[in-house]
Amino acid sequence: MSGKFTAMTAELHAYVRRLCVPADPLLQRLVEETTALGQVARMQIAPDEGMLLQLLARMIGTRFAIEIGTFTGYSAISIARGIADDGKLLCCDVNEEWAAIARRYFREAGLDGKIELRIAPALETLRSLPETEGVDFAFVDADKQSYADYYEEILKHLRPGGLLLIDNVFWGGSVVDASDESESTLAIRSLNEHVAADQRVDAVIVPIADGLTIARKR
Repeated sequence: MSGKFTAMTAELHAYVRRLCVPADPLLQRLVEETTALGQVARMQIAPDEGMLLQLLARMIGTRFAIEIGTFTGYSAISIARGIADDGKLLCCDVNEEWAAIARRYFREAGLDGKIELRIAPALETLRSLPETEGVDFAFVDADKQSYADYYEEILKHLRPGGLLLIDNVFWGGSVVDASDESESTLAIRSLNEHVAADQRVDAVIVPIADGLTIARKR
């Protein structure tokens, strides 16, 4: 059974979305507004990935979550919908233009009371947190060269049993392209190897969207 594998074709992806992603007019409008931004729209997560974030956050009873790289807010809305009613999501980004879009949709979704969006370098924000293991859930989808730093800083604050999710770990397939020695590709390859060998976590790479690592702190 080790060779059992089904490629995710466009038809299968459409099937998954039809069955697993409920119609959501607010998120659909967010997708359309983000698409109008041009090439950067590819940074938005896939809808089925959003449902997975929401489900995992809810499954572990998340009360405090952190997101690194919020963009226009799709992933943040997904996570916030999965955390406790009195929970909090701390979002980190450095682009005010995109943040303005995200904040508008947070308000419309009735989640602005749950979400704090800080415009500042994420490492600064992480290092300003109390030195306790109070984070239940974290999602990283930002500059790839800093992934290793984000991983280490978040692990300091993640509670035992908490989840750390890292997006784009396939990097469009570049992680297995030996000819690709770009900085981002090297950074992701290095992190993937590091997480796989890290005795502090149990981890798996899920082949959803562009590859998603799910690591559980021991």
